Amino acid sequence: MSAFPEPGAETFARYDSADYLKTEEDIAAYLEAVMDEAGDDQAYVARALGVVARARAKA
Repeated sequence: MSAFPEPGAETFARYDSADYLKTEEDIAAYLEAVMDEAGDDQAYVARALGVVARARAKA
């Protein structure tokens, strides 16, 4: 397996939600959606808080 894709081959980039949390309003909306979806899943909320921390570090 080569480190370089074949010409014409599809390439993919890693998606990071933190790249899209640019304002405090974005972060608030993201956390509101997380709380609606998380239910009793504490790990889901913890991961979302990590995403927010990463977004703030990038700003």
